[in-house]
Amino acid sequence: MKRSISIPAVMALLATPSAAFAQAADPAGSGPIVAALGWLQGTLLGNVATAVAVMAVAAVGFMMLTGRLNWRFGATVIIGVFILFGAASIVAGIQGVAAG
Repeated sequence: MKRSISIPAVMALLATPSAAFAQAADPAGSGPIVAALGWLQGTLLGNVATAVAVMAVAAVGFMMLTGRLNWRFGATVIIGVFILFGAASIVAGIQGVAAG
């Protein structure tokens, strides 16, 4: 019997990231950029942002329940908040799966 590999299987194998693409250290000269992104992350995930997100989800939920807001738009806002605050866990999960 002749073994054949399907084209989608080959494409999936080629598209799979390997450990060679991951960098353990930051590139030279990226200190200010990394610091700015760290500040942005702290601002987006800080206490004020958490309070604003809680109030936004409560307001969107109330508006959805009273029929003043489209359910699709409301669900988009709520899913966006979950993705924003769960981004670190999502990335860690993807990296864990990619590492093998």
